[in-house]
Amino acid sequence: MKKNMHVVNIGLVILMVGLLMTVSACSKKKPQLDSMKSSGTEMSASGAALTEEELAAQRQKQEEAAQMEAAKTQFVDEDVYFKFDDATLSDSSREVLQRKVAWMRENPGVSVLIEGHCDERGTEEYNIALGQRRAESVKMFLVDTGISASSLNTISYGEEQPLDSGKTESAWAKNRRAHFRIQN
Repeated sequence: MKKNMHVVNIGLVILMVGLLMTVSACSKKKPQLDSMKSSGTEMSASGAALTEEELAAQRQKQEEAAQMEAAKTQFVDEDVYFKFDDATLSDSSREVLQRKVAWMRENPGVSVLIEGHCDERGTEEYNIALGQRRAESVKMFLVDTGISASSLNTISYGEEQPLDSGKTESAWAKNRRAHFRIQN
């Protein structure tokens, strides 16, 4: 019986040594990954190592995508403003529209909705008509610069969608605008 116990103990020792070797072998792989990261190499989603050039290319693509999104946001957020009871484009409005022309030329497949807006003064019917004249004025400017009319649609909201509901000249000035929405 003592002999059997001795054999069992030897077997346990061998098993423990095997486990220790397996654990230590696994822990040695981790520093290799750390050394890859410190050398500028990272792992892709598929588990393949990425070179510094590939990482730089990925970063550049991300930066370009962020710039494109920022330009798109500016295109949508930058409105064209009008004087009271007027659909004529001012010099500052033309400058804004020139930036929009540049963006549309860089994004030729885009369709844009031009919204005409007014302040609350005037009747609903009059403001709908004025908002339409404002949207059409913007559209004609864009078409005159070479933007395809088929990529531009207009709508008038009159006084129905104010940016500022105040009853002051500065509030009304914010509401007399053409706003842009990307349709696709």
